[in-house]
Amino acid sequence: MALRRDATARQMRLATELRRLRGAAGLASREAATLLGVSPAQISQIEAGLAGVSEKRLRRLAAQYVCTDEAFVEALVAMATDRTRGWWEPYRGLLPTPFLDLAELEHYAAFLRDVQFLHVPGLLQTEEYARAVFSYRVPDLPAEEVELRVRHRMQRKALLDGPDPKRYDGVVHEAALRIMVGNRSASRSQLAHVLDLSEAEHITVRVIPFDLEGFGGAASAMTYAGGPVPRLDTVVRDAPQGAAFIDSEAQLNAYRTLFHKVEAVSLDADRSRDFIHRLTKEL
Repeated sequence: MALRRDATARQMRLATELRRLRGAAGLASREAATLLGVSPAQISQIEAGLAGVSEKRLRRLAAQYVCTDEAFVEALVAMATDRTRGWWEPYRGLLPTPFLDLAELEHYAAFLRDVQFLHVPGLLQTEEYARAVFSYRVPDLPAEEVELRVRHRMQRKALLDGPDPKRYDGVVHEAALRIMVGNRSASRSQLAHVLDLSEAEHITVRVIPFDLEGFGGAASAMTYAGGPVPRLDTVVRDAPQGAAFIDSEAQLNAYRTLFHKVEAVSLDADRSRDFIHRLTKEL
């Protein structure tokens, strides 16, 4: 089987989890190869995301690593055997890889949570708002590049619609709602769009107002994607070279706690809708 040139974030996550399982079992890659009857190079390629792994071999590895978490193993099998060609694939080679990895992560997520302070979360953005965000980049993007990013962002939003939409919980600071990205009309339309979305049963939007005392969590912006089992959750944070995907158990626990802390100090859903409605009337 030919080796992959570029593994997706999902393929890399599978590779990472298999490497963690081997480490937890206290086995060197050479020992794991002997137990599986393959070469050490094959184990290294699987754990680097350069090669896939069959269901049979994955189950054998899990057994050799004494992994007794059946739900976790089934989730890994699903990751290894899924051959879905996602809607984001036509963008490969046209957009930076993190755009595709984020779309793939959202597609497979059990639920999604956002915490944002300077922009309305991407999944809640209107086309006009998204265009204004992408147009502000330095150096300027060519018009066709901006439109490509806008189209991709609008397609991402489809997971909030349809017969089986994702559960979405967003916490947005008042600053993000007040900053006029684009003109006044675009900002008013954006707030109205957030209000419309927040009426759906599967979508909750909460607001952190400026006048909240003692709030020190402005550095906690994140996207939290729930996996099929909690140990396959993922946090996405902005980084200088694009999105950073975080999946270590210790950090996931920290971000779970951080999300609940931020959510606890925000206005409840009804008061948040009232708050956004008042902002809309002020524009």
